[in-house]
Amino acid sequence: MSEQAVAVRSGGRLSVQDLTTTGMMIGIILLMSFTPLGYLRTAGLEVSLITIPVAIGAMIIGPRAGLLLGTVFGLTSFYQCFGMSPFGAALLGINPFLTFLVCVPTRAIMGWLTGMLFIAVEKLDRSKTICFFLGGIIAALLNTVLFMGALMLFFWNTEYIQSINAGVGNLSIFAFVLTFVGVNGLLEMPATCIVGGVVSKTLRKVLYKKIRSN
Repeated sequence: MSEQAVAVRSGGRLSVQDLTTTGMMIGIILLMSFTPLGYLRTAGLEVSLITIPVAIGAMIIGPRAGLLLGTVFGLTSFYQCFGMSPFGAALLGINPFLTFLVCVPTRAIMGWLTGMLFIAVEKLDRSKTICFFLGGIIAALLNTVLFMGALMLFFWNTEYIQSINAGVGNLSIFAFVLTFVGVNGLLEMPATCIVGGVVSKTLRKVLYKKIRSN
């Protein structure tokens, strides 16, 4: 790894290359958010594939990029609540502020933590390849845990969530979470792992090759 890359990952100034890549990932997030590319609609929560560009930015640039990309993801997710997502619209009708907290800070923290945990995992990975796929899994897992944690904290006792719970047999909160996101997690996690891992590894190799050649 180059000295410039180490400086950026440890909190140094972002290079033009990093800013350009971050801007590209923001563009991809916006494209996915407002087209069918970003969400797979299921009977429960929407399966979000926007975790993928967030994970990629967090891994190849660092936690600060992950924080920014996660925030953009969260803002677009909150925007979905204004008529684009039936589930989100229902939450918005109950409490707009708490819906904002469920959508935005959770995704921002997810992006930042993905970058931080990836740095730790990368140091332990001698192959410098497996860590990228683990980083994708980490991003998807964090996205699910933080989102569902906030959702249950703020909305578990609402009539809307309890009506959904009644439809699946009045489960405990833990069983409800497992049931509600089971299919979503099975789809989101492999996608983020495979696509995020392959793209991140490739982009990192290309970017560092350019840095070394300069």
